[in-house]
Amino acid sequence: MNADDRDFDDSVDLDAYLGRVGYDGPREPTPGVLRALVERHMAAIPFEAIDVLLGRGVDLTPAAVDRKLIDGRRGGYCFEHASLMRRVLRAIGFPVSQYLARVRVRDSPGSPSPPATHAALKVQAGGRPWLVDVGFGGFMPNEPLAWEPGAAQETKFGAYRLVETPDGLLLQSLHQEAWAPLYDILDFRWRGIDFKVANHYTATYPDSHFRHGLMAARTESWGRTTLAGNLFRRVALDGAREERSLDAEGLAEALASAFGLPVADDWRPMLARVAEDRGG
Repeated sequence: MNADDRDFDDSVDLDAYLGRVGYDGPREPTPGVLRALVERHMAAIPFEAIDVLLGRGVDLTPAAVDRKLIDGRRGGYCFEHASLMRRVLRAIGFPVSQYLARVRVRDSPGSPSPPATHAALKVQAGGRPWLVDVGFGGFMPNEPLAWEPGAAQETKFGAYRLVETPDGLLLQSLHQEAWAPLYDILDFRWRGIDFKVANHYTATYPDSHFRHGLMAARTESWGRTTLAGNLFRRVALDGAREERSLDAEGLAEALASAFGLPVADDWRPMLARVAEDRGG
């Protein structure tokens, strides 16, 4: 199943997007182009939910997403990334379906079912389907995954696999020699309004973790940079690792230099609170 395409606005300034991510290659719906766009997107446009933490909500209209992620050189969270990537890929000619998912990271066995608060894409390229997810923080590789249940898939950022479930597919990653759940991809005929409702819940519900913690992630060819609360990490593919706690000024500097974000003056009270909260 896939989302009802009549409910989605696919308008996008393709040239502006490609300039934003630094891509000047072919514009053809091939696996190579798909891989290149995923890699460039994740390197250039970070994951972040600062607007949610500031209580501003998230507007998913294409104009708002593009004004923020392209023109404003901000990042975004899953619904914004999925919207932008879906529209870009369709503009190039890729068939794309958008799915909702239940996040299962750190789920314990028997825990209650979480709400559907994540969005991912199924993309057709080279005669086969691919899972494309550029908006799941520091958990995903910077390449598409084959939409093939059962088989482990090796990437630069570890191994992943899809497992069939009664509700659709479960995405797992190999962690400390065991398969750990990331999220359930729900097999349902989604409508545009479903993503609006899920986005509203994620951005405004009091218990949404995006309301209570600063998070950012950027995945590049050399490795990954993340920020969780005031804890800054860089983990390189060659094993090199940097980890340190930041004060308010350090948080502002990291958001600007490591994540390429235009730090605004009205972010600083929030950064001061994050720096003081040693629990992140």
